[in-house]
Amino acid sequence: MEIVVVGAGVVGLSCAFSLAGDGHALMVLDRDPPGDKASFGNAGGIGVTELVPASGPGVIWQIPGWLIDPLGPLALRLLHAPYMLPWLCRFLRAGRPDRVAPIAAQLAALNARVYDDLVPLLRAVGLEGALQRCGALTVYETEQGFARDAAAWALRRAHGIACEAMDGDAARAMEPALGPRVVRGVFTPDWAQLADPKALVDRLRAHLAGRGVRIVQGDAAAIEPGARPAIRLRDGGRQAADAVVVAAGAWSARLARTLGDRALLESERGYNFTVPNPGISLGREVIFAERQFVASPLAPGLRIGGAAEFAGLEAPANYARAKALVTLAHRYLPGLDSSVGTSWMGQRPTTPDSLPVIGRSPRAGGVFYAFGHGHLGLTQSATTGRLIADLVGGRSPPIAIAGLGIERFG
Repeated sequence: MEIVVVGAGVVGLSCAFSLAGDGHALMVLDRDPPGDKASFGNAGGIGVTELVPASGPGVIWQIPGWLIDPLGPLALRLLHAPYMLPWLCRFLRAGRPDRVAPIAAQLAALNARVYDDLVPLLRAVGLEGALQRCGALTVYETEQGFARDAAAWALRRAHGIACEAMDGDAARAMEPALGPRVVRGVFTPDWAQLADPKALVDRLRAHLAGRGVRIVQGDAAAIEPGARPAIRLRDGGRQAADAVVVAAGAWSARLARTLGDRALLESERGYNFTVPNPGISLGREVIFAERQFVASPLAPGLRIGGAAEFAGLEAPANYARAKALVTLAHRYLPGLDSSVGTSWMGQRPTTPDSLPVIGRSPRAGGVFYAFGHGHLGLTQSATTGRLIADLVGGRSPPIAIAGLGIERFG
């Protein structure tokens, strides 16, 4: 088959990788194929333990405090707020007890396949040694915060996730760079770390080009349905194919809308600050639960990342959000030297129910969707590619994906 994949981020390239393995003729189309993507600057965590929806137990009551805190993990630009109302309504619904359990089960099923799909991909591009199975350490500065997350940890354990609780001293024994503010910790050994997410995207793109996949610069404006669906480009060009895979990250909903398919998708803008010489050493990703940010030891340096800003796709970046993360990091990591570093912002494609959109368009049989992974794009990328290849090839996917279709948004 001739297939066009729209999007050259880690999910789009992973889809192309699996489709190329089936022998299809492929084109990967992107506005800027080698350019900066959400997967370039993330924290590198392979978060197979993350199955609690973002709107999960107790989150709604924390949101007002987060919004008014200048160092808080959440920001919402007022001009964008009216456009988010349908998304916010569905977000609140996804946090109800009767919805949390099935969402967690679906995420658990996806994450259970991650290493089976990711390790062969890394091996193929020569990066198998870049995956470090070092676990992650989640830390708390108050007993109240630790108690508030008890239901979330119980939900993980119910799905077979190992969670080893400890006191502050044990957490510091594991990560000596942590200061006295930490009073509790939870170690999740199933977590892994990729040394440099950008290296994966670059290697994967080069690997595909070497296998004859065409990597083409072009700005997709719309999808035309038909026996051979086509991508209409903003410059007037047109590219028809036997199948189209939409993996354009936070921009995917716009393309789906041109077919009449509705996706509730927001750009959850994340910020980080990478310090090449931090003056401290961490052995694994440390997750600061109450402040909703992380510190990850990567090949480019210590990456301090997190925050969620909802401002739409076109608003300019507010790098004060990155500086706020550094301010917080100093409270927990007293030896940190952040005098030299680089700020970054990426557009996470986030659905209100924390589930990605994976499946066939109900309005155009030759169009397939692979987007909306939020914080788990890197984690679930190879598995998404495998699922898309199965759907395109007419095979039954290894896990049930009925709940991931775009039709769930109405």
